[in-house]
Amino acid sequence: MSNNLTVTADLINDKVKFSGLSRDNHEVIIDYVHPIGNGEGYTPLELFLISLATCSGMTLTLLLRKMHKDVSELKVIASGERRATYPTYFKSIQLSFELASKDVQPHDIEKALKLSEESLCPIWNMVKNNVDISSEYNIIYR
Repeated sequence: MSNNLTVTADLINDKVKFSGLSRDNHEVIIDYVHPIGNGEGYTPLELFLISLATCSGMTLTLLLRKMHKDVSELKVIASGERRATYPTYFKSIQLSFELASKDVQPHDIEKALKLSEESLCPIWNMVKNNVDISSEYNIIYR
């Protein structure tokens, strides 16, 4: 993958509904809630949480598998608390990792999460000094 990433965002209605594209992927619809928008797509902050959840989840999965650990399922729940005043960006984010595995131990996931936060997940690394991000995990052995 190139060091440069380019996406497009095209306004597609008379409010604030956009179609977002990257490479040859399917479009993503971005909109805001009523009355500013029609609520017919993800909000930018929802997409940000999805980006953080998937980036940290991909990194965690890759690291655990590199440790030769089984990762049969992973669900990442990202929940953000917004500021009450404008701009209403996140003041804190909670990441919750629910992992199903035969052999992952707590020290494995803690090591992988630390690496993910400190250097390997670009989204987490990019915002960690601006937003309080905490994480927790639950391992289901199966």
